Amino acid sequence: MNKTNGFLILASTFVISLLSCNIAQDKKEESITSGSLRIAVDESYSLLMDTEVFTYTHLNKYASISSQTAPESDVFKALLADSVQAAVVGRALTEEELAFFKSKQRVPESILIARDGIALVVHPEHADSVIHLDKVKGIFSGSDSLWSQVQPGGSNAKINVVFDNPGSCNARSLSEKFGVEQFPSWCFSEETTERVIAYVNAHPNSIGVISLSWISDAEDSTCAAYRKLVKPLGIVDPSNVIKPELPRRPFQAYVFDGTYPLRRDVYYIRTGLRGTLGTGFANHLIGEKGQLIIHKMGMVAAKTPNRTVKIVDQ
Repeated sequence: MNKTNGFLILASTFVISLLSCNIAQDKKEESITSGSLRIAVDESYSLLMDTEVFTYTHLNKYASISSQTAPESDVFKALLADSVQAAVVGRALTEEELAFFKSKQRVPESILIARDGIALVVHPEHADSVIHLDKVKGIFSGSDSLWSQVQPGGSNAKINVVFDNPGSCNARSLSEKFGVEQFPSWCFSEETTERVIAYVNAHPNSIGVISLSWISDAEDSTCAAYRKLVKPLGIVDPSNVIKPELPRRPFQAYVFDGTYPLRRDVYYIRTGLRGTLGTGFANHLIGEKGQLIIHKMGMVAAKTPNRTVKIVDQ
């Protein structure tokens, strides 16, 4: 081996080593596609975010996203304590919360990613699957506690209403919807959506309060299994302009057209610096792939997915 060849080999080895170091360094750098992100998710959206996180991290192999599930009230506590950099919840930041972050010289962002509905589910063999919105309000405000009071021909059995958690976005949304500060004694929690569904299936006189995303994806095996255990109530809302007598069920179409009365928005809140993984994941959620996942799961995507069809003249 001559000196020239030896030098070329040595130089090549040095360049390869240098490139390897740079690649290793790039893996650790914070960017929109690499680094680490801690995110807290209201339990209502855990199925959705499991899929979103799985998809994003498989598309971006240097991205690490740690997702923890908690009731919405605890999610906001974690966000304000800076123990997580992002959250998925059923409301945007309040003016007070924005002022808090401003005092810390932070500029958070509430990004609308979907529209969701609260499903009121009953036992599959429940005789009547329709209820008037005024009667729904009566149940949660404390004026109606028997099935005979809320459905014609209903039994005198007491209604038991079960939430996932008293601090969840489901409980908060219904409290705000009906102006209720404290739910009546027949309302209680079972801590998780799975346990709510199991309770309703085992107690025919109960009503479960869950996010529609848990039962709306017909192609998902988990959702399909839950759909067999409960059925959603259709709600008659007299304020609907078109066919007010028609019961609307927690279906994607009725959330989309605004006729299902128990609907709400879903937000991704990020508090980290721009150009980091929190921004990259936000871009994914409101991008084509993230929005298609939301649409497939039966929720309403904030940006309706479009399909372009090219027509060729023959």
